[in-house]
Amino acid sequence: MTTGVERIAAAFSGHGRAAALMPYLMGGYPSVAASVECGLAAADAGADLIELGVPFSDPLADGPVIHAAGTEALRSGVHVHDVLGVARAISAQVPVVLMVYSNPILKRGAERFADEAAAAGAAGLIVPDLPFDEADAVRAACDAAGLALVPLVAPTTTPERLAEIGRAARGFVYTVSLSGTTGERDALAPELEGTVNRVRDAADVPVAVGFGISTAEHARHVGAIADGVIVGSRIVRAAGEGGAEAVGAAVRELGTGLE
Repeated sequence: MTTGVERIAAAFSGHGRAAALMPYLMGGYPSVAASVECGLAAADAGADLIELGVPFSDPLADGPVIHAAGTEALRSGVHVHDVLGVARAISAQVPVVLMVYSNPILKRGAERFADEAAAAGAAGLIVPDLPFDEADAVRAACDAAGLALVPLVAPTTTPERLAEIGRAARGFVYTVSLSGTTGERDALAPELEGTVNRVRDAADVPVAVGFGISTAEHARHVGAIADGVIVGSRIVRAAGEGGAEAVGAAVRELGTGLE
């Protein structure tokens, strides 16, 4: 059986363009069924991986668009098992990396959560509020389940901490392009290339960049310096405004920047 870690590695090595494209979708938004349709549309439009968010009441890393989507999903009664169902429905077509805050993991227990995620076909987890120094138990549970616990680094990450994170990285390193929360922005941080190079020097896994990427030109710029391009708010906004058709169109447009 192919593990999630292996599926992620294959997605980064087999895309055949400048960099892998990873759209973000909020699980259960605008509905559970619609988020499945959006995920399948993204895969059909050329997504190499999908980051699938688990709605949470206090999403400290999320900007207004993603925060609002998560709030609406929670208001509609979406729970973790619903998002796992979305992952199960789309993971046969494209590797799914769950973006989940630590509370749902701790509530279930790391081993149970990792096993349930793997059973749903997920390839990895991104846990933005899990400090590196407290991640050993979750990382061990993910390793046992064949999942990648994907670490995050920021422009402010010190060289010493970056070296530690790089040694422990699984799947890829999620490199935050700037300080702050997610959201569409007009321009990328001028120091981004330097940040990516520091991460690349510290880790043996691919480097993917997220936060603030919203246009094909942004994707082109990031794809020239990194291994992966993560796009969130633009895709979530498309899902809310036009469902699967709009998501597919947005993914195809972003993909033109990576040709």
